[in-house]
Amino acid sequence: MIQPKVASYGSWKSPITTDLITARTIGLGQIALDGEDVYWSEFRPSEQGRTVIVKRNINHQIQDITPVPFNVRTRVHEYGGNSFFVVDGTVYFSNFADQRLYRQQINTEPQAITPEAAVRYADGIFERQRHRIICVSEDHTIAGREPINTLVSLGLAGDSKTLVSGNDFYASPRLSPDGSRLAWLAWNHPNMPWDGTQLWVGELLADGSLGNTQQIAGGLSESIFQPEWSSDNNLYFISDRTGWWNLYRWQDENIEALTQMEAEFGCPLWVLGASTYGFESANRMICTYTQQGIWYLASLDTTTSQLKLLPTPYTEISGVKVTAGKVVFRASSPTELTAIVQLDLATEKLEVLRRSSDVTIDPGYLSLPQSIEYPTANGQTAYAIFYPPKNRDYTALETEKPPLIVKSHGGPTAAASSNLSFMIQYWTSRGIAVLDVNYGGSTGYGREYRQRLDGQWGIVDVDDCVFGALYLVNIGIVDGERLAISGSSAGGYTTLCALTFGNTFKVGASYYGVSDLEALARDTHKFESRYLERLIGAYPQQRQIYQQRSPINHTERLACPIIFFQGLEDKVVPPNQTQAMVTALQTKGLPVAYLPFEGEQHGFRKAENIKKSLEAELFFYSRIFSFELSEPIEPIIIENT
Repeated sequence: MIQPKVASYGSWKSPITTDLITARTIGLGQIALDGEDVYWSEFRPSEQGRTVIVKRNINHQIQDITPVPFNVRTRVHEYGGNSFFVVDGTVYFSNFADQRLYRQQINTEPQAITPEAAVRYADGIFERQRHRIICVSEDHTIAGREPINTLVSLGLAGDSKTLVSGNDFYASPRLSPDGSRLAWLAWNHPNMPWDGTQLWVGELLADGSLGNTQQIAGGLSESIFQPEWSSDNNLYFISDRTGWWNLYRWQDENIEALTQMEAEFGCPLWVLGASTYGFESANRMICTYTQQGIWYLASLDTTTSQLKLLPTPYTEISGVKVTAGKVVFRASSPTELTAIVQLDLATEKLEVLRRSSDVTIDPGYLSLPQSIEYPTANGQTAYAIFYPPKNRDYTALETEKPPLIVKSHGGPTAAASSNLSFMIQYWTSRGIAVLDVNYGGSTGYGREYRQRLDGQWGIVDVDDCVFGALYLVNIGIVDGERLAISGSSAGGYTTLCALTFGNTFKVGASYYGVSDLEALARDTHKFESRYLERLIGAYPQQRQIYQQRSPINHTERLACPIIFFQGLEDKVVPPNQTQAMVTALQTKGLPVAYLPFEGEQHGFRKAENIKKSLEAELFFYSRIFSFELSEPIEPIIIENT
């Protein structure tokens, strides 16, 4: 038996390389069912971040549908989602470059439906009676003003009719099976969809317009998620009216609860088309829900409301699509990367249709997640997932404790996941521990936990990250002198606040993080333009709080090195915010590195940029924490060292 080598934490050589993460890994996205055929979208870093539609037919043959240079991605709400649908073998999709809708029959060139204009489309369905598309439209044609969101009906020749207007946002247009009624979600500033939405239903009239519209659920403080019609024309939806997202049915003008659990059957609608349930028949729903960070798949009898678990080896389940006899979904676990999975409902046999990577890593290099809860500020409890260092080939000196990276997720209304992530194993297999924090405001623990962040962004999230790191220090499993914090977007703001207003962490990495709350309030896209009113307060009325909690205004308090990563086409967090922070650290004489990326937006999609940012972060930590790298990495410029 080969004895492990003794080497300092951070210096372990790992088979989980940046080339493996980028060149041999794809992102699996939206799923669509069309008869016996299964479609899904694949994000491919190796193709310059292009997203393509893939089809698997009844004979299990898999083929790419989207030809080069088309890129299936919509920019509605900037985050997009539900960018394609399929009807009788014809694919309809939004193309990223021009945001036009295209129609494509298999093995033919896509044909544009909508004209060239600054209008975006998403979340589409097909109205068979009139051969029209009903979808969300986001009109950017009037320069200098907020884009206009509506629900529209599009003819296949490109003519457009507005069905619903007047609200700030729309989502989830869903047509009843008999074609007589349309359901949809609407909400208005300053709400985000997880704060409060309205569920509407209207009759589709003979001329294709809507009449007799009525709001049947939701409001300013009730979040409705995923309306769907069953085959017998009853409307189902998810509501958090009890404090937890549970399942309901609207039938004969009455609303009845189908589940009453301290569990979340829904999720934040950051991207359109998110799906957690579907119908196998009028009396049987297949759904997924989360409790304490674990997702479960279940069958619900809609007549008796009896819920029966369907056993799977997965802890993360999303994108649920159901048809007679089968359910298809995205799934992963602590030992399995994300895959498109099909479940035969008669035999309960699982079949993997596509994996995000064909790479197999020896379990000896994989750190298994440990769910922890710990005391945090104000006598409350916070949650996190801890990954200790793990590499079968190495051990460290008994006297040494590992460095720790605390990860603060984005959103901030998102959640840390226990699924196998090479982005986390990249660190742990090199001897660096990771704590992925579900701070107050995270999803999965009910509405009350989400609302813990209301008015407290930059405080509660920071406290939970700090207390989590100190908890691990106090129980003696990480090095209190080598604590790092890293985050992207909203997580980048948490990171910058922790580094500016405290001294727990010795180094940080900000990926397109917010540093100037005032600038964000004045200069961001429509979807999030009023988000800060709930997280911080009304602007400009409470401008003083914005200034107090903006790291850019308190750079004199910074005392540790930071590395920054920024996409130069980012419309969510514009590059000027990051540049201002970099300049402040340069002026103060603190070690700082800045990596801007041409052609990238809010989140990096190109393989070479994902590779460069990961390696640069590792290089930066190696210089700050003084450990040797086990493999050559292209050096980056670190100023003031």
